[in-house]
Amino acid sequence: MTKRPGSGSRQLKTRVKTARGRSTSSTRWLQRQLNDPYVARAKAEGWRSRAAFKLIEMNEKHHLLHPGQRIVDLGCAPGGWLQVAAKETGSTDENPLIVGIDYLEMEPVPGSIILQKDFTDEDAPDMLVEALGGHKVDLVLSDMAAPTTGHKATDHLRIIALVEMAADFACDVLKPGGAFVAKVFQGGTEHQLLGELKKRFDTTFHAKPPASRKDSAEAYLIAKGFKG
Repeated sequence: MTKRPGSGSRQLKTRVKTARGRSTSSTRWLQRQLNDPYVARAKAEGWRSRAAFKLIEMNEKHHLLHPGQRIVDLGCAPGGWLQVAAKETGSTDENPLIVGIDYLEMEPVPGSIILQKDFTDEDAPDMLVEALGGHKVDLVLSDMAAPTTGHKATDHLRIIALVEMAADFACDVLKPGGAFVAKVFQGGTEHQLLGELKKRFDTTFHAKPPASRKDSAEAYLIAKGFKG
């Protein structure tokens, strides 16, 4: 049984003082990072970010990753999900099975082809297909999140738009039997989108892995068994 970070031990919390030029929210974020056992474990184990454990935990429960799979990772920076996917699939620099895309610049991840590009750009899907060599894929991952405005209705629409774009792309490139995983917020996925995905996949459901912070509204939409 995998021991969860921080389980079975009492941890001393690090307090961070508000410094000149640092906002109260930034101070809270820094304090949360310093006291997050997943952050410490990611650093110790060589993962790019604590987000790696979200995919690890979803994979443990839902069996998403398998050797030899071809995978696309949308919004891949800083590369934690690419690392996990490369390890589980056996992807190498000589035979890369994984393609990631993000508008942020990032260090290479062994076994992955990375495109520095905004997925919402019109030519991004074609660039991904080209990077895949025209191959269909087994799994499309999306950890993308739209920049927030502070206006809940606007932010919700932006998030849903991103998920819809990712879902459309997944339905274009997945093999029959493939799977789609996407980050969603604010109580889950729009009924219309969920209804469409239920027509295209055998099973669809929401998951919140333990590594996803309890105070966060994020969850993950998982769709398995693409019907083609």
